[in-house]
Amino acid sequence: MKILLVEDDKTIASGLEYSLQHDHFSTELCYDAESAKKVIAKRLDEFDLCLFDVSLPDGSGYELCTLVKKQTDIPVIFLTAIDDEVNVVMGLDMGADDYITKPFRIRELISRIKTVLRRYQKYTSTKSFIEINDIQVHTLEGKVYKNGQEILLTALEYRLLLIFANHIGQVLSRNQLLEQIWDVAGDFVNDNTLTVYIKRLREKLEDNPQNPQIIKTVRGLGYKVGD
Repeated sequence: MKILLVEDDKTIASGLEYSLQHDHFSTELCYDAESAKKVIAKRLDEFDLCLFDVSLPDGSGYELCTLVKKQTDIPVIFLTAIDDEVNVVMGLDMGADDYITKPFRIRELISRIKTVLRRYQKYTSTKSFIEINDIQVHTLEGKVYKNGQEILLTALEYRLLLIFANHIGQVLSRNQLLEQIWDVAGDFVNDNTLTVYIKRLREKLEDNPQNPQIIKTVRGLGYKVGD
């Protein structure tokens, strides 16, 4: 995930850049509106999210947000020292996805960034075809095949499989799965329901659901797909 960070306070900018990179985001830092506009004009497609300070020495984050939203629908979060309802509403009306007031805790900001990215399904692979063992997921069609035969999944079963497919090799906790299903599907899913959906997926995808080789249980941690 790559973030365009525009912040004129160099101390804040340096701390933000360090923290974001430490959390495995890549960043490009601009200190003013002019340099940010050049990046937006030429290389906006490189970025997954924009983090804009509202007050800049030669413009505003609102202006940058307008430029971004004219080109593409990627998320924008505003940073501001102004805790004022009018400014918050104006930013959101311009298409911003969130708004955080300085001073803020970096963990809170990173949590909000991840939540916004999930809403945009940025953790969903852009690949049109994902293969897991003998399972093929055709993401453009929204269809799943096993050895060439289509497997009929419910919408939520498909979304759960897609979460696994886009985190191949990673252990996902039950809480992580619940958060992502809630954000993506907008349906009520609790811990017991998650157990049911994983069981149904295994019944449809595994050769032997009692000894799953696709959706594996990692005892005490969660689930994993792939090596």
